[in-house]
Amino acid sequence: MRSAPVLFLALAASVLVPSAVPASADAGTAEGLDPAAADAFIADYLDRHGLPGAAVAVVHDGETVFEAGYGEDARGEPLTEHSRLRIGSVSKSFTAFAALQLADEGRLELDAPVGRYLPDVGFGRAITVRQLLAHTSGLPNPTVVGPADTLEEGAARTRGWTTVTEPGTDYAYSNANYWLAARVVEEASGRPFGDYLADRVFAPLGMDDTVNATTTGEPVDGLADGYVTAYGTVLPATGAEEMNSGAGGVVSTAHDMASWLAMQQRGGVGPGGRRLLSEDLIRESHTPQHNAERSGLGWQRSSPGITPARISHSGMVSGFNAQQDLVPSSGYGVAVLLNSFTPSREQAYEISSGIIDLTEGRDPEPGAPTATLVDLSLGALTLLTLSLGTLGLRRASRWSTRRAAWPSWRFVPRLLPQAAATAPAVLLFFVAPALRDNSYTPVDVFLLFPALAVLVAALGIVGAVLTAVRIAARLRGGPRP
Repeated sequence: MRSAPVLFLALAASVLVPSAVPASADAGTAEGLDPAAADAFIADYLDRHGLPGAAVAVVHDGETVFEAGYGEDARGEPLTEHSRLRIGSVSKSFTAFAALQLADEGRLELDAPVGRYLPDVGFGRAITVRQLLAHTSGLPNPTVVGPADTLEEGAARTRGWTTVTEPGTDYAYSNANYWLAARVVEEASGRPFGDYLADRVFAPLGMDDTVNATTTGEPVDGLADGYVTAYGTVLPATGAEEMNSGAGGVVSTAHDMASWLAMQQRGGVGPGGRRLLSEDLIRESHTPQHNAERSGLGWQRSSPGITPARISHSGMVSGFNAQQDLVPSSGYGVAVLLNSFTPSREQAYEISSGIIDLTEGRDPEPGAPTATLVDLSLGALTLLTLSLGTLGLRRASRWSTRRAAWPSWRFVPRLLPQAAATAPAVLLFFVAPALRDNSYTPVDVFLLFPALAVLVAALGIVGAVLTAVRIAARLRGGPRP
């Protein structure tokens, strides 16, 4: 049985979010892909894993062959291939593309030090633009950062940082690399980053519904509501306000992402034959860089065991999950945008992989709902914690009486195990949101992983109450040696 607050939230979310059903689908066909089979797999996957909706597009040799939307948003509007959704770190591909355009025009040098464009950055002489784009700069990936309203303010947060490895020697994924890369684009182009993307990337590709938001709090017309999965259902997840431009600020649609992937397949040529980037630099962006493991420039190669091999990038941000894949061997590309985020599994990647299986003539399975099983296991641990805590409270007086003769130096250490259980809860819900004056609240922290947060909170509450009750019972018994 779920605890009452969680049950209430789960029931409320289930009323808000109906089961996913196809909203629309392109009837186009292509050898290797059966649109009906794709529809069936996606709908089955969403139902099996308790996801509220999805928008999907498939391209083949530079042409869109399938588009569809599934489910509804909180307003009861169906999700379609034109629904606006956050794509998270898939945005990095666009940032890298913008930098490569400027390099193509001779306005930016990939192997020039970042300090040429951002002289106020202390480490700018040691790191190159290419190393930012390939995640080999040596900069750490911040988990908690201060607020910022502009890209300039966001990039300025890196002042005073030091690299954790020698630049160019090791791969280490960091959002800070792409805040800085976006600022380099601004300085090299002389234009605000969002305006540059709008005029030089989105408009030429006909991506009419795609925008770059500087912060997650910036209003975006038509943006679908996002959710986080919990215990087999979903909860509304707005997320904390963050400056994530360059690293994760793009809002797009499946239809627009199809145009983006098709251009990649055409070697940098957009609709109507307009070239947006040289074929050599498109190829370079897809190629693993020096000491970057599988990372290209805004893209990543799949692991050696993945068949067929693909060129990809994923994105996960509060309430949303996205995946883009290019499969060179077959000429297919897939974009999957979800209006939900699953803390323990990248669902968009799994859906895209299933669609790729269909293009390879394989019959994909939606698989076991492992994320739900993880949450339910955490829920069982939460119930066990509450049960043991209740039992401990009932026996608190007897527990203290049996130790009434103990001196304080012996009694206090016996309180430490349950008292220590409060520490993770205090750190998670109260200390972490206050670090560096960030915009996270305890609710935002809870929504990062609800099932785990409930368990941590239960441990903290039980530990604190049990410690207090045992101390009170001892004090009622009178002074001790």
